[in-house]
Amino acid sequence: MKFDQFQFLEEQTFAALTAGGIPQERFTEITPERLHPLVLAYVGDAFFSLYVRTKLLYYEQGKVRVLHSHGSKMVSATLQAYALKELEPELTENEVDIVRRGRNAKSTVPKSASVGDYRYSTGFEALLGYLYLSDNKVRLTELVDQAFVIISREIANQTKKGGGK
Repeated sequence: MKFDQFQFLEEQTFAALTAGGIPQERFTEITPERLHPLVLAYVGDAFFSLYVRTKLLYYEQGKVRVLHSHGSKMVSATLQAYALKELEPELTENEVDIVRRGRNAKSTVPKSASVGDYRYSTGFEALLGYLYLSDNKVRLTELVDQAFVIISREIANQTKKGGGK
């Protein structure tokens, strides 16, 4: 992010605080249909990460290192892409369109994933962000529950084959 963009955001958000006030919201509503797909992915990434961390507490509650290691693996771009490919046949036309917009959004791909996997995971996260911001909690829960099972099975399969760590 360019420094002037960061400075603008900081001034808009925190200027009122220094004067003893409260931050002034710039928008009166959030319309998911109008948000850039990378903004949707930003929210979807946070939601899925929190979902996985919370879900893992049903299996382990004492070993933070184990939770972190397993959680990080589950939210990796590669496994999110795998889950999305498995879920695609069940998506509605609107959901497929959101995924496509997320996949096609231009962003920097990290070295930890292939370009294809990163694009698919961005599509997955954009869909989750859209559903979350649209307050479609039933569909959101349905998809993340299924994704969790798909990813868990894939990790188990990789471990059986000797590919898991």
